[in-house]
Amino acid sequence: MQCYKCHGAKKQESELRLDTYQALIKGGATGPAIVPNEPDQGLLIHAIEYDDEELQMPPKRRLAEQVIKDFKHWIKIGAPHPDANKRPTTTAAPPDQDRPLWSLQKLQRSPLPAVQNTTWPTNSIDHYILAQLEARGLQPAPVADKSTLIRRLALDLTGLPPTTDQVREFLADTSPHAYHRLVDTLLASPAYGERWGRHWLDVARYADSNGLDENIAHGNAWRYRDYVIQAFNADKPFDHFIHEQLAGDLLPGKVSEEQQSARLTATGFLSLGPKVLAESDVQKMEMDIIDEQIDTIGRAFMGLTFGCARCHDHKFDPISTEDYYGLAGILKSTRTMESFKRIARWHENPLATAEEQQAHQQRTETITKLKAQIKQLTDEANKQLSATLKPGTPLPKDAASKYPAAIQKQLADLEKERTQLEKKTPELPTAMGVQDREIHDVKVHIRGSHLELGKEVPRRVPEMFVSVTQPEFPSDQSGRLQLASWLTATDHPLTSRVIVNRVWRWHFGRGIAAATDNFGQLGELPSHPQLLDHLALGLMDRQWSIKRLHRWIVLSSTYQMSSRHNAKAIQVDPENRLWWRFDIRRLEAESLRDTLLATSGLLDRRFGGSMLHVANRQFFFDHTSIDKTNYKDHRRSVYLPVVRNNLYEMFQLFDYNDASVLNGNRNTSTVAPQALFLMNSSFMQEVTEQLARQRKANTSFTQTITTLYQRLYARSPSPLERQRCQRYLDAFRSKPPVNTAAPPADPIDPEVRAWQSLCHVLLMSNEFIYVK
Repeated sequence: MQCYKCHGAKKQESELRLDTYQALIKGGATGPAIVPNEPDQGLLIHAIEYDDEELQMPPKRRLAEQVIKDFKHWIKIGAPHPDANKRPTTTAAPPDQDRPLWSLQKLQRSPLPAVQNTTWPTNSIDHYILAQLEARGLQPAPVADKSTLIRRLALDLTGLPPTTDQVREFLADTSPHAYHRLVDTLLASPAYGERWGRHWLDVARYADSNGLDENIAHGNAWRYRDYVIQAFNADKPFDHFIHEQLAGDLLPGKVSEEQQSARLTATGFLSLGPKVLAESDVQKMEMDIIDEQIDTIGRAFMGLTFGCARCHDHKFDPISTEDYYGLAGILKSTRTMESFKRIARWHENPLATAEEQQAHQQRTETITKLKAQIKQLTDEANKQLSATLKPGTPLPKDAASKYPAAIQKQLADLEKERTQLEKKTPELPTAMGVQDREIHDVKVHIRGSHLELGKEVPRRVPEMFVSVTQPEFPSDQSGRLQLASWLTATDHPLTSRVIVNRVWRWHFGRGIAAATDNFGQLGELPSHPQLLDHLALGLMDRQWSIKRLHRWIVLSSTYQMSSRHNAKAIQVDPENRLWWRFDIRRLEAESLRDTLLATSGLLDRRFGGSMLHVANRQFFFDHTSIDKTNYKDHRRSVYLPVVRNNLYEMFQLFDYNDASVLNGNRNTSTVAPQALFLMNSSFMQEVTEQLARQRKANTSFTQTITTLYQRLYARSPSPLERQRCQRYLDAFRSKPPVNTAAPPADPIDPEVRAWQSLCHVLLMSNEFIYVK
């Protein structure tokens, strides 16, 4: 840091800049600052060692000897640096407060780039992709075959493989509109909302338990999950989707009870985060919850990290501490918690309809009357019994058994009626969510501490957005509604950019801007900035319809490319940042599990509802004494409980999202336990046995293998593959493996076992686990 005053972003004496790796290597007017592996060749070491009387840095005082040794050692081992291998054309420039942040610039409409191959583009997206490819002397990969396309599209839009009937129908349809019809069919499927709703749940950090210190059940979080799935299936405009999640309780206009319940449920977005419910410092707990909400809003909708501004101005992005506390006032004016007393309780919005409330009230009144009758009858019986005892003698403990038989029967009947009514009286429905409370402006917390307060900041949105009008915040509302309207204003530079980039990432495996949750200085520059703006403006032109955005993307030639290798393209663009082919991707954890269940015929397609086995706010899991998780169900993965600190084993192995934090960009790892799970788990044994039993009686081997390949790979087997499968079955039948363990109680038929083994081999193949 001592060097940056004279050799940083604002000032470069002797043309030398030291705050970036590229500048270090380049050096200044007198030569390179460092030469990796050669400490004596660069000028940096000579300057800091004071070897030359005219070149001594820092000029006022020599660095400590250990620091100089550390510099020498660093250069000697090659000067390792996180930016050493970054491509300057596709990554963000180093943090520079004076450089305008690309993501804050106004959305720009641009003319379609000119291309040489005018026959390739299917729609406007392709012009932006092809223009960059041609500029680098590259051509896009050829179109994928129909079997590849239907499997890719079905898994992408629904998270499920195409059925054998869909495969046969699509392959047989030779009309030019076959692919368009397939797209529309898949977008209309209820499975679409389950797939794409799950993507948004990653952003919303959805979980069915609190995590952290008190891992108790979010017993009604499932209502938010179902709301999200239904919103995607109904193609709710994304701007309205934002309004409902931030301010559903404040939206004007008269709507049906069902719609109002959806609005209240949507505000669970602000409440779902993990909380330290046993925190003894109430003020700290409240500000920690607000901090988590600000961080989520900032990254989910704007792709910016606001959290560090709690303690100081953002070091890289133009976000001030006052910006942070202006947002904090909006959220402090919002009731997220019902009580902060240990164990703190989050707020839940009532969802009961007028009819449900009336029925509940009637039942409650009836139960109250029954209790009064029981008490009156018991009091009278006790009075009569006391009259038979000596004065001052207390009633016996078994007084009820000494009542007259008629009284005992009457009491028993009343108790039975009361008990049955109480059992049949369900709790009125509620959902995690927020509502307004008394209005607060928040003072700056110096270094983030509520114990040291500074200037009070009125509720407001960040001031860095000079192109967007600051909303006026009413004195009788929190300001969440105004915040939502500001985020979805047509001139807001971030919201539409962020969501189209997320959708692109979920389709292609990488965003146009690779850091989907960080559009700040530390995020990467977009590879195709004009395309990103084109998509963002196109989304708004399409009334914020996510389904229309999908259709636009998947109908492009870019999406329909094959994943064919190209030696020249690999040399020019090894990371495929220019999208010269379709990247091969592994199925995500949920899609892998659902595809295995669907392929075997085990998948339970029931929609929605709770799968928790504990009541709301009950203790769910800790690492020592409590584990009430249960994942033994065949419903889609989106409905399995998400338990913070104790995820389902298969999800952990296959890179499921960390539900404690927002994450719109899952990683993909390849580790040995994944293969061990696929080879040895009881889940795979169940799936493969069921798949083997799907063979139809009196069906030829060729027909059976063809159906199996169509079910697994959306294609027919080649003659060589049929031969190999036949040889495998013959070898297994001639010498089945010996089970050294105890024989199963219900042994499997040897023929089923042979087919099960073959199915297991086919399900573990890369062709099944990866989408190309």
